Amino acid sequence: MFYMAIRHHRVVLGAAVFLSILSTVDTTFAQTNLESQVSIPNLEIAALPAIDTPDAPPVTIDFNGVSSVDASSISLVALAARQVSLAKTPMGAKSVAKTIIETSYPAWNNSQVSCLNQLWNSESHWNFQAHNYRSGAHGIPQALPATKMEVIGTDWRTNPVTQIKWGLSYIKARYGTPCKALAKKHRKGYY
Repeated sequence: MFYMAIRHHRVVLGAAVFLSILSTVDTTFAQTNLESQVSIPNLEIAALPAIDTPDAPPVTIDFNGVSSVDASSISLVALAARQVSLAKTPMGAKSVAKTIIETSYPAWNNSQVSCLNQLWNSESHWNFQAHNYRSGAHGIPQALPATKMEVIGTDWRTNPVTQIKWGLSYIKARYGTPCKALAKKHRKGYY
């Protein structure tokens, strides 16, 4: 009981110290707009241990020349990193693709999502590392040549979100909908 009371007082004292420090922070730097863009170098994420492991190496980003970064920019980077991490599994990739379709292709309904699922299941089983050594096709959409995906991002080898975005834009430009792309796949064996 005595230990619980001391622990409670430490928590209250710690919170009070934190709030007093927080109230002295000068936030005027956060009022300015960013004049330069923050670029994150292409990392070989597959070579790094999982982020939530205790021995994971710290990831550093060079903010040289950037005076401040606002919270919304940081949250967008965090969201993008979360999407990439999620899309590295087939179920996660399907979820990310559905989210992208809902926001970027609102005319595509659930039947289009179902066609996309069938199409990319037959192509790569939603595996972002899938590679056809005979043809050179790569990734979830099996882009041929794989370097086509560079129009979306140069990280196409390791970023399933880049692959999904490219695949969806390719389907939209070439066929209009995933169901039309799937029909071509059934007729010809490729799309």
